[in-house]
Amino acid sequence: MLTWVLALAPLVLQADQPLWSLKPVVRPHAAGIDELAARMHKAKGLAVAGAASKTTLLRRVYLDLIGLPPTPADVDAFLSDTSPGAYEKVVDRLLASRQHGVRYARHWLDVLGYADVDNGMVDEAGIHHWRDWVITALNRDRPYDQFVRAHIAGDLSPQTEDFFATAFLSRSASGGEDKAEGIGFGAVENVSSAFLAMTTACAKCHDHMFDPISQRDYYAMKALFDPLVPDKRLLASADQIMAFPDVMAKWNADQQAIQARMDVITQPYYQALTEDRLRYLPPDVAALFRKPEAERTEAEKKTVKDYETVVSLDARKYRDVMTPPEIEKYEGIRKGLTELRRDPPALPAFWSVRVSADRVGRKSYLYQGGERSRKGDEVTPGFPFAPPDLKFDGATDRRQVFLGWLTAPENPLFARVAVNRIWQWHFGEGLAASPSDFGNTGQPPSNAELLDWLASEFAARKFSMKALHKLIVMSELYQRSSIATPALRAANEQIDPDNRYLWKFPVRRLDAEAIRDSVLAAAGTLDDAVGGRSFRAEDILERRVMSAARTGHYDTRVQRRAIYMGRGADGSMNMMPAYLATFDAEDGHTPCARRQRTVTAPQVLFMMNNLLTHEASRKLGERLQVAPTPAAQVALGYQLTLARNPSHAERDHALSFLASGGTLDRFAWMLLNLSEFVFLP
Repeated sequence: MLTWVLALAPLVLQADQPLWSLKPVVRPHAAGIDELAARMHKAKGLAVAGAASKTTLLRRVYLDLIGLPPTPADVDAFLSDTSPGAYEKVVDRLLASRQHGVRYARHWLDVLGYADVDNGMVDEAGIHHWRDWVITALNRDRPYDQFVRAHIAGDLSPQTEDFFATAFLSRSASGGEDKAEGIGFGAVENVSSAFLAMTTACAKCHDHMFDPISQRDYYAMKALFDPLVPDKRLLASADQIMAFPDVMAKWNADQQAIQARMDVITQPYYQALTEDRLRYLPPDVAALFRKPEAERTEAEKKTVKDYETVVSLDARKYRDVMTPPEIEKYEGIRKGLTELRRDPPALPAFWSVRVSADRVGRKSYLYQGGERSRKGDEVTPGFPFAPPDLKFDGATDRRQVFLGWLTAPENPLFARVAVNRIWQWHFGEGLAASPSDFGNTGQPPSNAELLDWLASEFAARKFSMKALHKLIVMSELYQRSSIATPALRAANEQIDPDNRYLWKFPVRRLDAEAIRDSVLAAAGTLDDAVGGRSFRAEDILERRVMSAARTGHYDTRVQRRAIYMGRGADGSMNMMPAYLATFDAEDGHTPCARRQRTVTAPQVLFMMNNLLTHEASRKLGERLQVAPTPAAQVALGYQLTLARNPSHAERDHALSFLASGGTLDRFAWMLLNLSEFVFLP
């Protein structure tokens, strides 16, 4: 395996711009993260900030590792534990929490391209099983190499549940038969981006303009996935399958019953409105509509079908002629029909992938200009940077040969890309600031020695992601304060104004999910159940024109963590909840390597005016009433929202507000709108 990776060197060194990321990982001699960071600080002439306070550190590591703030009891327990291992015990407990998987699954699903709804995606109804698999895999600390293998070839895994991870491939399918080869195209680009940090997409049409990736490389890699087709797998039990005809019959009967109630209201208007529509048709066609259906010839039936859209009557046409009381009654009944049709019964199923015997023997071709109608040269399976002696002969599946190279501990890309992503999620920016572009247009690492040390350590620890998380959050670098003295800050900002070398901990706005979850946690209304379908956001729920095919089957528990808030893209309407879009979440249509972290007026206005904040303020105000005195209520408010006690000035200001007639719910609203509440300290 090692010789495969070393064989990369001649290719890279002959390129005009050698790729740093493909050079073998060289483990530097160092005791760990802090020693390597200290070397860089010394080389750059940077002094460092002191350690963060215990309360700041506790809130930081909670929001980082599980995406939720600590409770007042958590804070009290940590402050009262004066043992040397107090912080490590907290870290171990958080990594063992089921909420850790929820938190980091959201990070990984951004990179992998998860969406509940997407244009033409065949597996919408069961896509949430992929999310559940990722959460479970992270909680079980599935080694990263196994995690990646499951996404690329989970249908071949001896662990049967791994087929859920193959939604990473099937979500790109163009219909149930994938005639447009969406799985192959999607796999090349998404696998390269997520696990190799290489931008291969432009090589679909021409040789890469900056990196040593040719168009032939692109289509050779696509050939690895060309034999795959979507595979619908029923998840239903035998009893569910047997009962399903009765379930469908009842659903149809319920629709007919509701429709009959609507027909009672519309019947008096039907004939007149129909005749009015027939005026727009040629007389001979209008005559066919007046002719009984049983008497129409096949040609006449086809003509009627062609003109149906002109004659058909919808709710708007009826509302134009009905009386106000009739409209109110009609709309009330129609709402029930809309809700019923929105979530039609379906046997639980999941779209995985399978190898098609018909496609295995097909030849693969380069498509000129990326157009399938313009076949170019035949290509054989391969991939960018493949070792020259790589053989696919006798392989039971082409993907297995590729995975043997990709996940090898000696592969310099594999571990580097992963540890850089995980570092980014802890510090806001990776050591290499372009986490999905380790090519010539990306940014080289700010501390290459540290990146290589982490990569080698990750491989040595058998790709345990939890071990890597612990290694990072236990470092002094991570536990550093985000506040520096004015003199230190002024001196350091002359050298490193962007804090790329982490002389202090970088303050950053929480992501959309953590903000919403923190609001509900403070209110005491958060449902932290793990697993299951997504729920519809308020603004998505109100889009009545949305068809059942675009909405799928959704959960009704809207107080769940925001990872379960449905998101996606659609050609005819915006499917992205306004809240998620406002706070820079992505819709999952394309993978997201790193979210934007803006601070904008719409975000401030949302926190001030949205129903979520106002309802949470009311609930939080009720929670504060249990405290016996106004001073205790103020202290509890700060503990529930910011995981600390108020300063003397903050306490006095709050008590003055309450004494002058201010209510607890308005005080709670003020706490939720503090900048500190939405920032990771």
